[in-house]
Amino acid sequence: MADYLPGFGNHVATEAVAGALPSGQNSPQRVPFGLYAEQLSGTAFTAPRAENRRSWLYRLRPSAGHPPFAPYARPGALRTAPFDEVPPSPNRLRWDPLPLPETPTDFVDGLFTYGGNGDVAAGTGMAAHGYAISASMVDRVFANADGELLIVPQQGALTLVTELGRIAVAPLQIALVPRGVRFRVEVTEPARGFVCENYGALFRLPELGPIGANGLANPRDFEVPVAAFEDRDAPVELVQKFQGRLWTTRLAASPLDVVAWHGTLAPWRYDLTRFNTINTVSFDHPDPSIFTVLTAPSDTPGTANCDFVIFPPRWMVAEHSFRPPWFHRNVMSEFMGLIAGAYDAKAGGFVPGGASLHNQMAGHGPDRASYEAAVAAELVPHRLRDTMAFMFESRAVIRPTRWATETPLAQPDYDLCWDGFAKARLP
Repeated sequence: MADYLPGFGNHVATEAVAGALPSGQNSPQRVPFGLYAEQLSGTAFTAPRAENRRSWLYRLRPSAGHPPFAPYARPGALRTAPFDEVPPSPNRLRWDPLPLPETPTDFVDGLFTYGGNGDVAAGTGMAAHGYAISASMVDRVFANADGELLIVPQQGALTLVTELGRIAVAPLQIALVPRGVRFRVEVTEPARGFVCENYGALFRLPELGPIGANGLANPRDFEVPVAAFEDRDAPVELVQKFQGRLWTTRLAASPLDVVAWHGTLAPWRYDLTRFNTINTVSFDHPDPSIFTVLTAPSDTPGTANCDFVIFPPRWMVAEHSFRPPWFHRNVMSEFMGLIAGAYDAKAGGFVPGGASLHNQMAGHGPDRASYEAAVAAELVPHRLRDTMAFMFESRAVIRPTRWATETPLAQPDYDLCWDGFAKARLP
């Protein structure tokens, strides 16, 4: 479906059949066409109006109609907070891309976890996942009760068939599926990417402060799907993630049967190339927080449970300045992935589909080749092209999983990229 409606937290109303939306009352005694009214709440009923997210769904059958869940039996590498499989270490980590599967693997079975933090039971923290898939989900859907899912494709396009409509999302785009929304992932070719699972407060646009009214990600560029539904009376497996475990049940018909909906909670997609990058035009360069697309706040003002940050193509014009990211140690922890091209602080080893983790107070920055090129460069206006990296940044240590520490994709020689820097010579 090619038609989308704008809205990030805006109220949207859409119907696949004319007259399916009730007029003037969310839950009338008799809903048009005998549809069932259901409210989907992504926040507490009493959350402040500006932060409240909920939608009314009008569907063919109540979503409550299903047998008991049973544990999902297939083994996998998907993990959830608290992350305590292996002790966390201060070591910097970097991984090669996960190979695409040679056997049919869908989105549920193709998810794996690099690490995360917090406690899913307490509704705090986040997880950094990846996916590598080669097949569409057939006769089954997925729902995550533990948090919202921010999906970042790196290779291959996805179609997210959700209760509220269809979303096509490709590399250089992102999509978000709210907590609890049931959906199916379809592909026409093998696909790989990343997922941020946010257990805490919902992602929203960051405040702009002195930047003013415009810049960074604009609300008008977030798109939600128009209503579309499946009227399919055939068995469907529902796989649900709940408190860190996968559970399964069988439904008699497709649960993607919402004929109309309205509200402020919906899946959406965003084109990263529409990000309005802010940068310096004098000297130095501002903190990387100027590249924040989304933020999920914590209970500490100005300190995020999780930020989603990108490093897109942009002009570099600073005078008398070291232009790539500088050497630094950060109280925040940084999980980074490369979607396309090259990253300006790494001359090698960090390739599209790869990822790195620099945890709280881990020293990092450009490798030697990138540093030497930067200090020798002529400081004329220069455009960074063919690049798109991202970062999941969190206030808490991102604790890696056993898979992440033991996989042969982990680069044992990552630390060597900072070897060989000559000692500074004092007069």
